[in-house]
Amino acid sequence: MHHHDYCRSQSLINNKKLGLFDATLLVSGSMIGSGIFLVSADMTRQLGTGPLVLFAWLLTGVITIMAALSFGELAAMMPNAGGQYNFVSRIYGKKMGFVYGWSVFSVIQTGVIAAVAMAFSKHLGIFNENLGHQNIVFTLLVMGFKWHISAGQLIAISSILVLTWINAMGIQQGKWIQRVFTLAKLIALGALIFGGLYIAFGGGLVGVKNYLWENLSLSVQPGQFKVPIPQPGSMSVPLVGVWQSIAGIGLLLAFSSAMVGSLFSSDAWQGITFMSGEVSNPSKTIPRALLYGTVIVTIVYCLSNVAYMALLPIRGDESALLIEGGFIENVKLGIAHANQDRVGASAASVLMGATHDASAGMMGLLCMAGLIMVSTFGCNNGLILAGSRLYQAMADKGYFFRAASTLNRQGVPANALWMQAFWASVLCLSGTYGDLLSYCTFASLLFYIITVAGVIVLRKREPLTERPYKVWGYPYLPILYLLLAGFIAIGIIIVQWKIALTGIGIVALGWPIYYVFNRNRKTLG
Repeated sequence: MHHHDYCRSQSLINNKKLGLFDATLLVSGSMIGSGIFLVSADMTRQLGTGPLVLFAWLLTGVITIMAALSFGELAAMMPNAGGQYNFVSRIYGKKMGFVYGWSVFSVIQTGVIAAVAMAFSKHLGIFNENLGHQNIVFTLLVMGFKWHISAGQLIAISSILVLTWINAMGIQQGKWIQRVFTLAKLIALGALIFGGLYIAFGGGLVGVKNYLWENLSLSVQPGQFKVPIPQPGSMSVPLVGVWQSIAGIGLLLAFSSAMVGSLFSSDAWQGITFMSGEVSNPSKTIPRALLYGTVIVTIVYCLSNVAYMALLPIRGDESALLIEGGFIENVKLGIAHANQDRVGASAASVLMGATHDASAGMMGLLCMAGLIMVSTFGCNNGLILAGSRLYQAMADKGYFFRAASTLNRQGVPANALWMQAFWASVLCLSGTYGDLLSYCTFASLLFYIITVAGVIVLRKREPLTERPYKVWGYPYLPILYLLLAGFIAIGIIIVQWKIALTGIGIVALGWPIYYVFNRNRKTLG
């Protein structure tokens, strides 16, 4: 089993095994990346009311915890395995294992790396707008199709290349760097939560208004924010969008589509299963770490959203974006129209007093943006490392480009790292943060569904295999997970069908590619 590392796994350098505390930190640290600071804006545009947005985050937490408990059983049965890759291979055979590994390379891991890098550059844009996503550097014309490339995309790619280079050098970044990154996230979220709850429960800060109760009132009808498409040939400025109320099936579909954001933010918890070899007493520790880690993050995320709702109105006025200057606009824009979706940064600027003092608000904005950049950079460091180890493990078995299994002089699978960097960079150019997030979340959700179903398959097929940990509430809990996750997946297919079909297409490509690799394996003996 290869040395798989995940965000925050550098503590293994001293070769001590990870105990429950470190393993739990690893699970929760891997989960908190960029999403919590950004996705609430889009979720609000899809649902339009505070209670629904909070419910989406809560349901995401419940679903994640259910999946984590189910994975606990598999991880305890296969403690020396390469995590989900091995679970899928054992349950459904080598071909399906390959299709999973291929999907990790083509969408799941690389898509997350690209999205997190885009979040990094989104927040860098606060310091200098020329480096942001609004600044189009050049436009390519491909077969009559205009392709805009922004400074933000180029910065995102540079950050991936720098981190890949650092990892390929085999520089052990030591415990402290990872701790600094983890600390930055916790400070950022902690400050937001404390400040927001202080305001929510009647505390007073100059010029900060408490919006929580008005945001949570049930009088507002669920609605979706639609921007009208200007007619071709008309010279009109981008029109201000309108809220359209939604109900019934439309509301259910909007809800499952909105959950893409919260599911993306809550992903990466299964990283601990990649490194079972480094955990002490894995069959006991991993299921517990999965449970505790996912529960902690669910609580933190729900509280963060309560804080946002205390500091900002749910449906702001997007026309405030057109008014120059003044950070008073952060309040006017609210959660739904936060400038470039940077809700966390907006909330921080309000907390610091943006409404009565623009410079204090600017300080809050910059502090928060800086912390989020450190957080996303650190998270990507772990993701880049972990991915390369999986491709190396596949290449060793002959199921990936042979070059990916070669180690460089520093003992690092450098080829695998650069292949991953190349593809993640292509993905950065292919879409926005929101698109990337939908691709990888959808593909990842499909494999969670397949893997959790595997718990039931293995119970039937291998009733006598030792299971040091059994999923609580079997078979109801896995079945409930499959129903809820299946409903969300179907909703995504209906609402975001282009993205869903592309995702399914990329995953399906794994089948023909498997045969190519399999043939090569036979000829190479």
